[in-house]
Order: sequence, then C-alpha cells, then structure tokens
Amino acid sequence: MIIHPIEPIYNKKSEILILGSFPSVKSREEGFFYGHPQNRFWKVTSAVFNESTPHTIQEKRKFLLRNKIAVWDVIHSCEITGSSDSSIKDVIVNDLMEILNTADIKHIFVNGKKAFSLYNKYTKKQTNIEAICLPSTSPANASWNLERLIEEWKVIRTLD
Repeated sequence: MIIHPIEPIYNKKSEILILGSFPSVKSREEGFFYGHPQNRFWKVTSAVFNESTPHTIQEKRKFLLRNKIAVWDVIHSCEITGSSDSSIKDVIVNDLMEILNTADIKHIFVNGKKAFSLYNKYTKKQTNIEAICLPSTSPANASWNLERLIEEWKVIRTLD
C-alpha cells in the first residue's frame, strides 16, 4: 500500500479543482504534482493561462494559486505498480471536503479517464458535483499532441 505523499495545493481563492488519479513514481520522488518531465500538465496549463511554463516547485505552486487552481488527486492510498493507472487497486480516496469547505470551487476537472472513473465511483456521491473529464497530460496518452491538449484544456478558463 502506497500513501499519497503530496499535500493538496489550494487556498480560499481557488475556483478550479483539477484532480489526477495518483502521483507517478517521479512525482512521489519529487514531492510535487506532475513531476515527470514528459508529463505535459505544466506546459498545457501555462499555455491555457498565457504564462511561461513554471519549472521549480515554488514557481508551480505560485502559478496554480495565482490562477485560482487547486490541485490534488482522487486517491489517498492504493496498490500500484510503478506509475501505471491500470494497475491501481485497493483504493482509499482523499477527502475532497477539505478543499471544498475552504475554497470557492466552481468546477472540478479530472486529468484523464482513470481519474474520472475513480472520481465517479468513489467521490462524486460525497461532493455531489459533476466532474468534467479532460484528456490526460500523461506521456502514456501519446495519441494527444500538445496543441490538441491545450485546445481541450482551454475549457478550464471558459466556464463560469
């Protein structure tokens, strides 16, 4: 059983909650979200908000909070082989109410189909909020190039 080692990023001004499934090996080693250099999360979100891509953990944290983005994952702990979402089992979910009771979250987005299915299976009944599924920024989602991801992810700025 691996326990999620990264605290959620949010503050009371956060309006957008982006959920992944569970951090990759690289993210767990780095101690921050989307730490694998091939994951396109930071390139995509910075393009959506017309900003330079953040590189350090401090830059990433400031970028998220400045743009009213909260980031966490659906899963608190699980059995997982490497970073493979398809190997996830024995799921215990995070309590999203910690964020929802503090921040002014208007929309919940999930990064990829696995996070979407986990959210709907375990968490939606707790939050009673429909999540919007975005294509995964993971390098495993090779059928989506960077430009296509950016176009799809622009929805996080256009919903009120």
